[in-house]
Amino acid sequence: MFKEDENILICGAQKIGVDLHKEQINKFSRYLELLTQWNQKINLTSLKTPREIVIKHFLDSISCIKIINKYSDAKRPSVIDVGTGAGFPGMPIKIVYPYIRLTLLEARKKKVVFLEKVTEEINFQQVKIINGRAETFGKDANHRERYDLAISRAVARLNVLSEYCLPLVRVGGLFIAQKGRSYKEEKEKGFKAIQVLGGELVGTERVRIPFINQERFLLVIKKIKATPQKFPRKEGLPQKRPL
Repeated sequence: MFKEDENILICGAQKIGVDLHKEQINKFSRYLELLTQWNQKINLTSLKTPREIVIKHFLDSISCIKIINKYSDAKRPSVIDVGTGAGFPGMPIKIVYPYIRLTLLEARKKKVVFLEKVTEEINFQQVKIINGRAETFGKDANHRERYDLAISRAVARLNVLSEYCLPLVRVGGLFIAQKGRSYKEEKEKGFKAIQVLGGELVGTERVRIPFINQERFLLVIKKIKATPQKFPRKEGLPQKRPL
């Protein structure tokens, strides 16, 4: 990582309220290296410059941390990142908070291979990578209602995403969805799905990403009762026929 990009990472994290130490900076640097190298072979991100990746992936992901701290009461939370892609937001959160028990769920095998490489190179502990769809794992007894926290970024609209994520969250746990400017419309359309799936919207947090004029809205949903057994529906149905 060039010094300029490293400074952006350090200063940006400080603006969010996170002070990075040397080992964490080194891990972000290696992650950036791998992401840039692998992106030449498989499509991991449309962002091309290190500066863009640092701001729009690393800092954007780190912005979840204050919200997790504010709402979660778990000391060593089990976290599942649904539709993680190249590891966002899960891996940057893991670098900052190494004590979380992280599961990365990704449907595309090529991206899973990349995630496995990053996990090996950065020597992550307590990271599990699973290849498949949320509809399948939401029915699996090893994953259904097993997590303190589900997080997801830019995977689907809230009414669809809720059916992917809430079945994975334990009663009392949280589902945090990172959203952009369309969050109000998504909230309105997502209320019914959230209620049906056992959730309750308990917070909407606005976060400004440093160095760019963009805001993120983190929708915080608490699991207040068990998800009915018929959810999630079979593969593809949440997207085709949203609740």
